Amino acid sequence: MPTVYVTAPPDAADELAETLVDERLAACVNRFPTTSVYRWEGEVHRDEETVLLAKTTDDAYAGLVERVQELHPYDVPCIERFDESDVLESFATWRTEHVE
Repeated sequence: MPTVYVTAPPDAADELAETLVDERLAACVNRFPTTSVYRWEGEVHRDEETVLLAKTTDDAYAGLVERVQELHPYDVPCIERFDESDVLESFATWRTEHVE
């Protein structure tokens, strides 16, 4: 089962998180404020962002990525998949029950 790492501007993060849970593409989305330093179009930028960790399933992953791309304000959103090699069975069951 994957956890999906997404960064977004703070003003877009709430809508992204709530949409993913509301549409049952994620069972839960954690939000963490962060400062990102990155290179874009030849310049170094420093921006306040929000890290989203979306708990989803293999079957819902593609739909989650598609929805994030539709809603995300960036031209190139950060979307990275992390697959757990070990997860508490009761949590895995809960996640599966809340994602379609």
